[in-house]
Parts: sequence; C-alpha cells; structure tokens
Amino acid sequence: MSDPPETDIEFLWQEYGRVFKNFDDLSLSRWLAQTLGQFKGSAWRYSHPLVGGYRLAAQVGHDRQIWFKRLATPPRDYVESPCCRAPLLPLLTRDVLDSGLICLHCTGSAVPFEDIPLELQKPLQQWAQKYSPIHDVAHWEEQQKRSTSEYDQAYEEAAQKAEQLLGLAATELSTALLEHYPSVIWEDQDECLEVRPEDIATWKR
Repeated sequence: MSDPPETDIEFLWQEYGRVFKNFDDLSLSRWLAQTLGQFKGSAWRYSHPLVGGYRLAAQVGHDRQIWFKRLATPPRDYVESPCCRAPLLPLLTRDVLDSGLICLHCTGSAVPFEDIPLELQKPLQQWAQKYSPIHDVAHWEEQQKRSTSEYDQAYEEAAQKAEQLLGLAATELSTALLEHYPSVIWEDQDECLEVRPEDIATWKR
C-alpha cells in the first residue's frame, strides 16, 4: 500500500484519485490500457492532465497488482517493465544518471542508466551533468549564500538555465527516446528553482 499523505498537496491528489479506487479491477485495467494507447507515439509532459490522471490510476493499479491479473491487454509495442511487470512507460528526470528512467507505475527504476540504449547514454549523461550544478544552486548552504553577494541573481540565472535544459529534454532527448520506447514522459518543472511547467514553452520553439 502507498504511504499516507503528509502535505496538503498529497491530500489533494489522494482526493483526485478516489474516482479510480471506485473502479472495479476490469474497468481500471481497461482504462489504463486505453490511456496507454492515447500516449503511444508521443513524448508527454509530466504535468499534463492526462498524465496526472494516469499516474493516479496507475498507483491504484499497482496497489491492486492489476497488471498481474492480465484483465486487459496493453497496446502493442509496450514491453513489460522489469521493476513491477506493468507496461513500460518511462519517465525522464534530471536524476537519470542515478535512477535511470523511472517507472510511472511503481516509481522504481524501470530502465537503469546502463540499460538505456548506448547511443543515448552520452547525450543523457552530458545533459544530466550540466543540470546537476544548476539545480544545486537552490540548495546552497547559508554560508555559501552569505559569501555570494549576488545570490538572488545566481538563483535567477540557474532557473533560466534549468528552463533551457528542460526544454532540451522535451525537444531532443525525449524525441530520441521515442525511437526505442512507444511513449515517454519528461519532467517539465523544478520546484526547487521555482521553474513551473508554463515556463517550458515548447510551443514557442
């Protein structure tokens, strides 16, 4: 079972997810399979409402071990995720070097970094290594902040660079991943740097 919520936003998401808890196993299986069909062939924002709904349904499905029951057949090309045996729907985050591609069903490591196709490892590694020190600005110790007279400026510059790199994840890295996976989810925010999904304006690119 999932852990009890600890914050207001977690309580809110729990409220959103109640609708799926009222689904019987067959209805839930069919909804998950049909939604995977909608995802197929595209890279999706983590903040997209349909992805948010799928995450909630997938959590209920994982708690019930819905994919073990084989009540519905996932769309063609979705292979079984080794972490929980659900259809593989990978999430690309800034922690890809440490965590690989994340499973949207169980939040475990669906594809360890060393198992990502070789031609993608170098660009993903370079991207993650650029992102890491930028994100770290948000977590500077107070002593570091005091020694930097223009911390606010450094923070703003880090946020702008994070926006650029997250945009790169959308337009290039996720597109490359689609050559190997039927659909991909990419992280489109950085709460620590106050980068919001609307700051990653892919429609302007």
